[in-house]
Amino acid sequence: RALSIIILFGGFVLVGRLYYIQIMNGTLFQDRAEHQYVRSSQELFDRGTIYFQNKDQSLYGAATVKSGFTVAINTNKVVSATSTYEKINQIAPIDRESFIAEVAKPDPYVEILKRLDPEPAKKIEALKLPGVSLSKDKWRFYPGGQLASQVLGFVGFKGDTLDGRYGLERYYADTLNRKTDGAYVNFFAEVFSDINQAINKNAELEGESVTTSEREVQLELERVLSDTVTLWQPESLGAMVMDPSTGEIYAMGSLPAFDPNSFQTAKNSSVYTNPFVEGVHEMGSIIKPLTMAAGIDAGAITPHTTYDDKGFIVIDQAKISNSDHTPHGIIDMQTVLNKSLNTGAAFAEHAMGKDVFVKYFHSYGLGEETGIDLPNEAHGFLDTLNTSREVEAATASFGQGIALTPIATVRALSSLANGGFLPSPHLVKRIDYKVGFSKDITFSDPTQVLKKSTSDAVTGMLISLVDTALRNGTVKMAHYSIAAKTGTAQISQGGGKGYYTDRYLHSFFGYFPAYKPRFIVFFFMIYPKTPKFAADTLTTPFFDMAKFLIHYYDVPPDR
Repeated sequence: RALSIIILFGGFVLVGRLYYIQIMNGTLFQDRAEHQYVRSSQELFDRGTIYFQNKDQSLYGAATVKSGFTVAINTNKVVSATSTYEKINQIAPIDRESFIAEVAKPDPYVEILKRLDPEPAKKIEALKLPGVSLSKDKWRFYPGGQLASQVLGFVGFKGDTLDGRYGLERYYADTLNRKTDGAYVNFFAEVFSDINQAINKNAELEGESVTTSEREVQLELERVLSDTVTLWQPESLGAMVMDPSTGEIYAMGSLPAFDPNSFQTAKNSSVYTNPFVEGVHEMGSIIKPLTMAAGIDAGAITPHTTYDDKGFIVIDQAKISNSDHTPHGIIDMQTVLNKSLNTGAAFAEHAMGKDVFVKYFHSYGLGEETGIDLPNEAHGFLDTLNTSREVEAATASFGQGIALTPIATVRALSSLANGGFLPSPHLVKRIDYKVGFSKDITFSDPTQVLKKSTSDAVTGMLISLVDTALRNGTVKMAHYSIAAKTGTAQISQGGGKGYYTDRYLHSFFGYFPAYKPRFIVFFFMIYPKTPKFAADTLTTPFFDMAKFLIHYYDVPPDR
């Protein structure tokens, strides 16, 4: 019986290992076998796929592996360099001088063409040219080109090893990487190798990443970004679409961008970084709704609370003015948002008291990392709120003097849309493992930072702003409630030199349908030329995206 058990166990292990090699990895080993005829010492590249989702839950490869061929020559066996060149060049153009120079070297292996598509490769192979050989090759390929490039990242050399660099390629590298355990060992050694790893539950499983990104939404977002850049010529521009309740990001993009298929051609490596997670900015007036929410939640103000606006206030000997430099008299908090008055935001901050205000801004997570599944996330800068002076809290109430990442800003603003909770922004929905099962990505329960009644109240104020004040109410949608706010912030010169007088950061956020929102859309633009205010530059892009999303997802009217 003991011997039978041992034999059965060995049989199960053998069958399981054969299944792993021949079924699950059959294509891989077949490629390796073909590859070894020419350069057996090098491993054939392989990597897991990153998928976009389509509206119907079907998958679209955003980062895949493409197959092709490498053409090499054994210079010792080439009969005629000129004739060989001419025949190959008719099928796949190559540089004549380089080819002749390579043939002149006594080298048994010189690569003359890489990443050649199968059709021309077959034609070259059919020529049966002396000294010319072909081997199968694989490489990382991004079918969308520049599409979502800063989200995806790329694969590049890290020392002597190809690995994920930037974006999801780096964050999920352990899952996407494929281990190379040697294709050219004895069969039975291969059968029984790495058994310990196969049964070790702690071993990193190889898989493929399925994102929350929707390809058509990403395409439309980047079209809108391109049109906006053409119109206003900003230094940079970014936008994203997210579900404010779940944190699922449908699209995220920024310009300038790059093509990860040829990332080496980028003029500046700064385009590789994702500005939503790695950049910090003073966001301006889109922060005012968070100040209003804190004041309402603390019981210090209501939407109908009034104050006497004189056009400016003086705090700690510093003068704070409204952007229009105009006194508005006795006005309520709704008017503060409608006219985006700095003095009104400072009034709300003062009404609740600095300590309460600072507590709320920290609870919004504005100074923290969100935990988004992208590398190199920065955290916001709220250190100015730690001083004993009052003026820093007053300026923070309208989004100046504190620097935030765009993703942390979107997360905080989502609390106005979803009943007062901070969601977990994320780009990957699940991992499909090679061994045959899937795992949904889970997150900790969202933290409640505002009462639902508070988020409802501020949502009502933002709807009223869109319906009556934003471009004088001309952008109101008859059958859909939109809650939105613009922001225009001065850009710091850095080094304590104050602010530029002619450079601004424009921002715009909105969510809809307002009381049960499916989407929060956020734009930010750095140093657009000519217009001073975000209402002039970003209102149209926002509503273009809003109308697309409503139509594409067939969102029912809510009014």
